[in-house]
Amino acid sequence: MTDFMRWLYASYICPQIEAGDRTGYELPFSLMTDLLDPDLQQKCSRLLEFYSAQAFLLGLRTGAGLCQSSQGSFGSTQPSI
Repeated sequence: MTDFMRWLYASYICPQIEAGDRTGYELPFSLMTDLLDPDLQQKCSRLLEFYSAQAFLLGLRTGAGLCQSSQGSFGSTQPSI
């Protein structure tokens, strides 16, 4: 992951995840903090960082692809990005 993606995760993605509604996920979150030793908690956090950044990038690519697809199929005269 690039330095920018690490910064984006720490500054934007992680706060959004932490502020999200955890209804229905209380048990898994409590198990993660109660049952895992500190080393495994850190590794799990790194996995969350990686997959969150990849999901963010996928959303960007999908959104750009949908934008280009809709311009071509609806006869838009706007130039594609």
